[in-house]
Amino acid sequence: MLELDKLTIHKVHELLRKKEITSEELTKVLLKRIEEIDGKIKAYVTLNSEEALERSSEIDQKGDFKEYLSGIPATIKDNICTKDLRTTCGSKMLENFIPPYDATAIKRLKEKDAFILGKANMDEFAMGSSTENSYFFTSKNPWNLERVPGGSSSAAAVAADVAIYSLGSDTGGSVRQSAAYCGVVGLKPTYGRVSRFGLAASAGSMDTIGPITKDVKDCAIVLNAISGIDSFDPTSSDMAVPDYLQSLKAKLQSVKIGIPKEFLGDTVNKDIKSAVLNAAKTFEDIGFICEET
Repeated sequence: MLELDKLTIHKVHELLRKKEITSEELTKVLLKRIEEIDGKIKAYVTLNSEEALERSSEIDQKGDFKEYLSGIPATIKDNICTKDLRTTCGSKMLENFIPPYDATAIKRLKEKDAFILGKANMDEFAMGSSTENSYFFTSKNPWNLERVPGGSSSAAAVAADVAIYSLGSDTGGSVRQSAAYCGVVGLKPTYGRVSRFGLAASAGSMDTIGPITKDVKDCAIVLNAISGIDSFDPTSSDMAVPDYLQSLKAKLQSVKIGIPKEFLGDTVNKDIKSAVLNAAKTFEDIGFICEET
């Protein structure tokens, strides 16, 4: 039996196009999964169940699944504005704040017929790297409930299969650190690649919205959808957006990977150091060049 909650975006897209599953069916599976385990993980601050089911049914009736994200619900970090859906930034001050507009990244997802499943927990105003500073609760790492999931629960939601994919924000590492802690893919795009409009500011010169996904192909799909210049964000880049899916087909042999030697000193946990060096050896075995910097 197919476990829909465990699938990637591209696999779900394939099944939707072939009419082997429906968006509503997928949404119900995810909501059931949330009901079963999110009491332990505590990934979600707000669920958007009713609207998600309504929207999924509408998309099924339309029957157009040409876009990769059509009919696939997204989980959104709770400092990214979602129209008519509570956006708290993990703070008591914004406990009942309902934005009157969507962030540009959310608007672009919706233009692809994606919709919002719920909002993910975070440290208050993104000040922290563990969710322990959230007004609501501390989220858990799904691999070990005694551990934290990193700077937001967006990655925990994806790793625990209570989300197909998520958007997070990264100022000092919240997308990348959370993804690393939870064993999923997280990307902080180049500054200006993704509009910051609708993202609650932490440090405006570093804030970036980025995807958290189950594999690299999914990451490229989401980045394709949310990238591009935005008249509402004067710091967004006007450079053309490449097709990141096509970029995955490039031959990457002879690419250099820099390994900062300061990160591998005597004070580094030996298991972490070993994991990094083993990863470097794997990259070298497939043709990459790894050098200390």
